[in-house]
Amino acid sequence: ANGNIHIGHALNKILKDMIVKYHYFDGKSTRFTPGWDCHGLPIEQKVEEKIGTEKKKILQKSKLRELCREHAGKFIAIQKEEFKSLGIIADWENPYLTMDFKFEANIYRELVNISKQGLLIQRSKPVHWSWAAGTALAEAEIEYKDKVSPSIYVAFKLESLDASVIIWTTTPWTLPANTGIALNGEEEYVQTSDGFIVASKLYSTSKENGIIFGDIVGTINPKDLENSFAINPLNGRKSKIILGDHVLMDSGTGAVHTAPGHGEDDYKVGLRYNLEVLMPVDSEGKYDNTIVREKLLPDAEQYVGTHVFKANEIVMELLGDALLKRVDITHSYPHCWRTHKPVIFRAT
Repeated sequence: ANGNIHIGHALNKILKDMIVKYHYFDGKSTRFTPGWDCHGLPIEQKVEEKIGTEKKKILQKSKLRELCREHAGKFIAIQKEEFKSLGIIADWENPYLTMDFKFEANIYRELVNISKQGLLIQRSKPVHWSWAAGTALAEAEIEYKDKVSPSIYVAFKLESLDASVIIWTTTPWTLPANTGIALNGEEEYVQTSDGFIVASKLYSTSKENGIIFGDIVGTINPKDLENSFAINPLNGRKSKIILGDHVLMDSGTGAVHTAPGHGEDDYKVGLRYNLEVLMPVDSEGKYDNTIVREKLLPDAEQYVGTHVFKANEIVMELLGDALLKRVDITHSYPHCWRTHKPVIFRAT
């Protein structure tokens, strides 16, 4: 219930109408009940355009819902007349509207029934999040465009060995929420004379790229490191060494920075190892008070309200000597189809 109908509406309704009329003229009892989806971000965005972003921020939620209802009701009436002009046979006087209170109440009742069967689980889960629109996005709402990101290699000192595991990431802003480092349990890892651990298959490229400089002094079975800990150089928090088959040998170092609140693979492997899902980012894509409460950054108070993409440079500076290398890369990155801004993975 947003805007005038377009060619897509016409195609959809005319095709349905052909089927209804075919059965009607064949002497069968037919009834087509039209309906309108009255919820969703597009309606809210139109209301925001009308009243302004700043006013929306201070507007009571009940008033915002009222304005959205008015907007939806206006276009239900407009679209109804437009559909009639196409010659569509339907029960136009008794449509279903998802904003009817009875409709909403029935949804709630069904959710209660589902919950009573133990089929609902309440926990945080990372999703594509449009910070520009303030909403989660479905996969179909994602478009991919090139984006320049910092590609960094960071050393995490192991507690159990006098060596450091090197992780690779293109999202430095997620490092404060790191709770694990994933290795591939089926691969061999090597320790170098300069005190670093990388996958054996990635040793040569790591050395060629100037990430490590030492020679191999020993091999390591990653299963021997499982459930041990490394130290996050940003905040001194423990990061559990875990194993996952999502760790590939085509790039990086064979050690994957794992922040269950910021990635689908991270989340899934984190469930197996009961890793904490930290989420220090608010709906606008800015660090919130979680970074202070959980001590995720040094002197964290000054970074509350910093947008995550601006935080990349801050995080890299705070890493100090633990930042072994940084290069900027251009890669395909998910963007919001409505705002055309890059999205983030965020647990909600």
